[in-house]
Amino acid sequence: MGKIPPGVGPKDPQVVVLVGATGDLSRRKLLPGLFHLSSTGFIPGCRIIGVSLDEINADAFREIAQGALGQFSTRKVKEADWAAFAETLDYVPITAGAEALQAAVHHAERKLGGNSRRVHYLSVPPNAALPAVRMLAEADLVERSRIILEKPFGTDLRSAVSLNAKLHEVFAEDQIFRIDHFLGKEAAQNILAFRFANGLFEPIWNRNFIDHVQIDVPETLGLGKRAAFYEATGAYRDMVVTHLFQILAFMAMEPPTALEPAPISEEKNKVFRSMLPLDPRDVVRGQYTGYRSEEGVDPESDTETFVALKCSIDNWRWAGVPFFLRTGKRLAEGQRIISIAFREPPKSMFPAGSGVGAQGPDHLTFDLADAAKMSLSFYGKRPGPGMRLDKLSLQFAMHETGMIGDVLEAYERLILDAMRGDHTLFTTAEGIERLWEVSIPLLEAPPPVRLYPPGAWGPKSIHQLVAPHAWRLPFERAWRDPNATGA
Repeated sequence: MGKIPPGVGPKDPQVVVLVGATGDLSRRKLLPGLFHLSSTGFIPGCRIIGVSLDEINADAFREIAQGALGQFSTRKVKEADWAAFAETLDYVPITAGAEALQAAVHHAERKLGGNSRRVHYLSVPPNAALPAVRMLAEADLVERSRIILEKPFGTDLRSAVSLNAKLHEVFAEDQIFRIDHFLGKEAAQNILAFRFANGLFEPIWNRNFIDHVQIDVPETLGLGKRAAFYEATGAYRDMVVTHLFQILAFMAMEPPTALEPAPISEEKNKVFRSMLPLDPRDVVRGQYTGYRSEEGVDPESDTETFVALKCSIDNWRWAGVPFFLRTGKRLAEGQRIISIAFREPPKSMFPAGSGVGAQGPDHLTFDLADAAKMSLSFYGKRPGPGMRLDKLSLQFAMHETGMIGDVLEAYERLILDAMRGDHTLFTTAEGIERLWEVSIPLLEAPPPVRLYPPGAWGPKSIHQLVAPHAWRLPFERAWRDPNATGA
C-alpha cells in the first residue's frame, strides 16, 4: 500500500474500548480491521481494551486476537506487525466493574501520551447496549469519546425514541455513531460519485427517465447461532430499516450543498421524511420451510425470514416511481444489488420481430459487493442482415483498475470515520425514528408469513408485488470475467 492520503485517518492517537471483544463480529471483522488500520499507519497510535463477559486476562485475549487474525484476516499478517499489535492489547472482564475499566483506559492513555481520544465500540446484543453505556458513564469515560453502536436501533418507534433518549442522557448526538456496514462499502459510496460527478447521469436521475428501482439483498445463510435474536427481530427489522432504507437514501437523495457529513445527513433525512407510510398490502413476508424446527425457534413462530416490499417517496423527483426492496435468509444466491430501470421509448420504429422491448427496459446495476461492479444494459443491433436487436451491456469492475488493493473493508472505513468524527456514512436519531414511523402500519398489521423452500427466491407472491415488472435477480446475464479468454 502506498502513502496514506492526508485526512483519511484521525489526527490524534486512539484508545478503543471494544465491548463484546470475544464475540463473533469482533473476531471476524473488528480485530482484523483494527490490526490493519494500526499496522498500515492509518491511526497515529492506537491501544485496544477488550471488554466482555469472559473471565480471562490480557494474554488470553491476545491469543483470541491472534487466532482471529489467522482465521479471518484477508491480508497477510507479518510477525513483526502482530508483535507490535499484541503490545497494544489489554483486557478487562465486565465483572471487574467500571473502576477497573477506567484504570485500564487511563493506563492506555499514558502509554500513548499526547492528546488521545476514546472510541467505544459496542459489539453487543441490543439488550446489552444500555448497560454498557451506563458502565462507560460510571467509569467517567464520556469526555473526549465517541461511541459506535450496532443495529438494530430499536424495534419500533417507541423503543427507538426511548433508546435515543437514554443514549442522549450520557452521550451527545454528535458523539454517537450508529453503524451500517452496507454504507461503508466502496460501492455504496460510488453511488454518490456516479450520480453527482457525471454530467451523463445526473440530469436523468428522476421520475421522467427512471421507471422503477430495485434494492435486492438475498442471503444464502441461515440463522447460525442467532435464533434468539432473530425470533425477536425478523428480516424487516434486521435488514430493511437499518440497511436497505439507508441505501435507498443514497440512491434517492437530492444533491447536498457539500460533500460533508451535515449536508449529506440532512438530504438523507429529507428522503425519509418524504417516504409514505408502508401499506401492508404492498409487503410480502415469508418464512423458509424448516425455520420453526430450528433450535431456539418457537414451533408456531410468525417471524419472517424474508421480506419484499414496495415503497414510495412522495417528492418532486420521485413521485410515481416505485422502489422495490427484497431480502431474506436461505435464498438461492447471496447478492447485493441496486438496479435502476429506465423508461422505455414512447414509440418503437422497429419492425415486429426485431426483439426491441422483448428483454425489458435498460438497467443500470450496482453490485454492492466489496469489489465494486457496475453494469449498464442497452439494446444494440445483432450483426448481419436485417434489424435484429439484442440486449448488450457495458460493465465495470474495480478489479480492472489495479486499485483493488486500496479498498478498505466496510468496518475499517467506518471505524476510521468515527475516529475522525465524520457522520457521513452513519444514521441519525431523527432518520431512524422517521423510518420506524413509516413502518407503523406494517408493524401493527403485518401480512401473514408465506412459506418458501430453502434455495428459492422467496414466496411466489413476490411476482404479483412487482408486476407488471420483473425481479432483476436472478440475472439473465452473468457478470463478465475480465480475465476470461475473449473478454
